[in-house]
Amino acid sequence: MKIKRIEHIAIATRNLEQLHDFFVNKIGVAFEYEQTFPQHNTRMAMYPIGETYLETIQPTSDRADVDSWIKEHGEGLYHICLEVEDINSALIELKGKGVKLIHETPIVGHGNSRIAFLEPSQSSGVMIELVQLPEGHQTKVS
Repeated sequence: MKIKRIEHIAIATRNLEQLHDFFVNKIGVAFEYEQTFPQHNTRMAMYPIGETYLETIQPTSDRADVDSWIKEHGEGLYHICLEVEDINSALIELKGKGVKLIHETPIVGHGNSRIAFLEPSQSSGVMIELVQLPEGHQTKVS
């Protein structure tokens, strides 16, 4: 499995607008886009910094996984996302090494990417997301 870079670091929040104000108006981070995922009951926003992003993610209902996460762990670091070249082969390799997967097959993620999460009990409670970006995706460098 080839890991290309840390694609983003996600912060779970109950108030997307408050974090947006902090990142953009207080510390001067650029805002790129916001996206809603009704199927996951979440909204998220992306802030590019170099070749990595900060992602803020907010539950839109108490049925969202991120809502459960916040109830258990509080707001803050939610996951670290690693970009891989081929998510299908990465998941096969990891499963063969005994890594516990939350998703054995990729699901659709931000910007029409393909994503999968690893069980956080293996990484000191930090959830790891894998992402394969769509063909032609350009990382914004700021």
